[in-house]
Amino acid sequence: MGKKTIMSSSLQNSFSEFCKKNNFEINKKQKKILNSLEKFIFPKNKLLNIFSKKEDFSCFYLYGNVGVGKTMIANFVYEQINIKKTKFHFNEFMINFHDFRHKKKDDNTISKFVKNLKQKFDFVYLDEFQVTNIVDAMILGKLFENIFLNNIKILITTNTRLTDLYKDGLQREQFIPFIGLIEKKSVLKELFLEDDYRIQNQDKNQRIFYPLNEKTLFKINQKFRIFTKNLKKEEKSIITKGRVFKFKNYYSGLARFNFKELCDQNLGAEDYLNISQICDHIFIEEVPIFNEYNSNQQLRFITLIDILYEKKISLTLSMETDLIKIGTSKKHSETFKRTTSRLHEMTASKFS
Repeated sequence: MGKKTIMSSSLQNSFSEFCKKNNFEINKKQKKILNSLEKFIFPKNKLLNIFSKKEDFSCFYLYGNVGVGKTMIANFVYEQINIKKTKFHFNEFMINFHDFRHKKKDDNTISKFVKNLKQKFDFVYLDEFQVTNIVDAMILGKLFENIFLNNIKILITTNTRLTDLYKDGLQREQFIPFIGLIEKKSVLKELFLEDDYRIQNQDKNQRIFYPLNEKTLFKINQKFRIFTKNLKKEEKSIITKGRVFKFKNYYSGLARFNFKELCDQNLGAEDYLNISQICDHIFIEEVPIFNEYNSNQQLRFITLIDILYEKKISLTLSMETDLIKIGTSKKHSETFKRTTSRLHEMTASKFS
């Protein structure tokens, strides 16, 4: 498929061909989202435009449960359009912003960042949008105000309903104006399906071992030896904002970690992004059952899996229990549904 601007029925036809080629079910609800998304991107190309002239939509906010095909549809449309565009995982986008702010260190950082963005792009796709920390929560309002003022169109995919963003977060009352801004400037669409396609399509060769005992350790050691056969162990480390992270087991793109190494330490999205840059398969051992007492570690694990999924990193895991019984803290229960769904996919042999 060539990357050209495709309109109306031809886009729908191309999507149908795409689904057939990949053995995806052709779903009417997904096709409706596809149609709405096309009208958002190219409103003037429709003789019967569903948006009036008075409405100035700068954002398409697509939300829904895990595994319903939000990212699949957004990626498909993104690949088809021939405009000045870019795609970020939301964590990566905010890392870029904070890096820019750190370098500039002045009062006009937001304005300069957005103007720099506008010079390169007219369309920005932010995948897996979520707000989990107060630093991002307090900055998003002014950041998006500037984005909309510079006529940059935003596509957001997320599991979270707009009104539930940053729910129960610190000083959330200061975040409410951002929700109002997005509501005013956005086409809000929910994609709802009963089934999680990622779990439906998993194969029988998953790389998940549980419970944590001698038998499990033997199996994961055996799997590790198979993957590292004829590979040489290397000394490897990364530096993130002055933090040094050393790899104890690294073999030409394959790394092996204990859960505590990755999620008990003061690591964040940028550290995980740097790890992903030099890996294509990661072993994570001794993943615990999650509850209220390890919710901070669970949040790091969620962030880690989001980034590894975006970068197409395959996983092999040893866990205290299977994914169905892995548990969650109340605070992260909704977000963690996406994580467990992705773990099913990332530990399947066909994932890459």
